[in-house]
Amino acid sequence: MSDYIYMLESHLSPDQNRVVEDVQKAAGQAGINLFLTGGAMRDMLAGFRIRDLDFVVEGPALKVAKAVAEQGSATIVATDENRKSAELVFPGGVTAQISMSRQEKYGRSGSKPQVTPATIQEDLRGRDFTCNAIALSLNKASRGLLLDPMNGLAEIERKELRAISTYGFYDDPSRLLRLIRFRVRLGFTVEERTQMQVANAREAEVEKLIPPRAFGEELRRISSEESPSEILKLLEEAGLLALFSPALADAKLNLQGIAKFEKICRMLPDDVRHRASRLGPFLYILTEKLAAKEKQALIKSTEMAKADQDAWQKLEARSKKLETALRSARIHKASQVYHIVAAAQPDEVIFLLYHSAFKPVQERLRNYYQKYLLTIQEITPEEWATVEGTPGTPKYNKARDEFVTHRLDRRIKKPVPVEVAPPPPPPPSSWSTPQTALARRGR
Repeated sequence: MSDYIYMLESHLSPDQNRVVEDVQKAAGQAGINLFLTGGAMRDMLAGFRIRDLDFVVEGPALKVAKAVAEQGSATIVATDENRKSAELVFPGGVTAQISMSRQEKYGRSGSKPQVTPATIQEDLRGRDFTCNAIALSLNKASRGLLLDPMNGLAEIERKELRAISTYGFYDDPSRLLRLIRFRVRLGFTVEERTQMQVANAREAEVEKLIPPRAFGEELRRISSEESPSEILKLLEEAGLLALFSPALADAKLNLQGIAKFEKICRMLPDDVRHRASRLGPFLYILTEKLAAKEKQALIKSTEMAKADQDAWQKLEARSKKLETALRSARIHKASQVYHIVAAAQPDEVIFLLYHSAFKPVQERLRNYYQKYLLTIQEITPEEWATVEGTPGTPKYNKARDEFVTHRLDRRIKKPVPVEVAPPPPPPPSSWSTPQTALARRGR
């Protein structure tokens, strides 16, 4: 086994490993070369947890994506006909992108690129930064072969961000936004020549040519980062945050609220489901100090999708039901809190932890994540095996809920103190004999 394949499998979750197997199978059946690229390779080589899987095929990517979906292991949630790519969601919440290996040519800054099929080497040479221009072959004959034409591995080891093309920021000005986000997430510095390229691009004011959809996509990505407040702060310092909305400046930029949002997110499980639910609460908090007209201007300037608007603007109303349930005076047991929160939407939980003024709501939500959830996670596979029924069936689900309820509500009996008989009196000592006592009195 290749060292890189071993490293990959070690970094992937069991669900992600199954996704790699499914996509390999579909590409192999179609006789198409398959590679793992982009952020997945960067994060693996830099020692970070892999969030999303990025696949590139030398051939019809949409055909491979449809084949994966037809196997019943994924759902296609979005496609890009121009770039011939598809976004998929797999069981367990794993997300992946399958793209055609391509070259992109820009007629002018920020314009829609002209896309043509290309080899994997050409694809990698046309990317934004060297750390994203690394691929791992998943083909049977060359499985585990690392492709690094731009020496990105060296940049990762030096913890530097280096742009591949001198004109990269002119072709796609949204890379200016991405560069700041990568700086914060990876903790890398920007290579000196790349700093000069940024300065030249800013002098030419290419940031004004960033398309609205790029701002919307960037907000989504910032919301799922570990330190969104730091990213927003650097965007503001660079004069780029006003491009999202002129209102997001000075006192109206709610950095204090975003910092609180970060702390809440760190308390929650770091899985795909919770991370994907951050956008609504993030937008609510980010725009908390904005007027209604300013919020509408942000929606327009980012071409925000209707689903994203609803996740943000309907969040407060949706959360009322959960808040009412958690406030109830009828809740007396840990299991009651557990079952309520376990069934809740993560974005509603984040919102209430940030916004709710009711002390019982705050305490019960924190107890769920800091106590009850940990108690259930400590249950061993052997103990779960004692639950009656077949997993996935109503009978099993009911038995599992009863098992969880018993585990959370059981009381540990205090040990009964054992009565110990008092020790027998010591035998009389020589000094306490009558003769000795008489002698002492005679003195």
